Amino acid sequence: MKIRTTIIAGILLLAASPALAQEDDINCANAMTQADMNICSHRDYEAADTELNTVYKQTVVAMRAKDKELGDISADYVGAEEALKKAQRAWIGYRDGQCELAGFEARGGSMEPMLVSGCLAQLTTTRTEELKALLEPTEN
Repeated sequence: MKIRTTIIAGILLLAASPALAQEDDINCANAMTQADMNICSHRDYEAADTELNTVYKQTVVAMRAKDKELGDISADYVGAEEALKKAQRAWIGYRDGQCELAGFEARGGSMEPMLVSGCLAQLTTTRTEELKALLEPTEN
């Protein structure tokens, strides 16, 4: 049974290889087909998400430091890290719902993935800028 599963997995992998190779050949600056536009839009989202995750980790560290600094003054001032995490969880729910809604413009059509990915990329880029603003020192 295990050999049969391995053989089937190998066949599926070989069948998918040409599609994966073609996906790497797409020129997103000049995407012509809807499938290419969908792939490129998803790539944009993946890049935005990667940057968001990097900046979010930096922001968590910064809020943790803020909590330590303010905690030295009073325990009542601590909570920046937890507030950031709460805001991020809420933002993720908003992002997912908003982008699902954006897809309804072409529900069931070949454009739907592009619309959803485009929304995800846009909202993620905006959120990344919001997080970067938290990293900038404030003037007193």
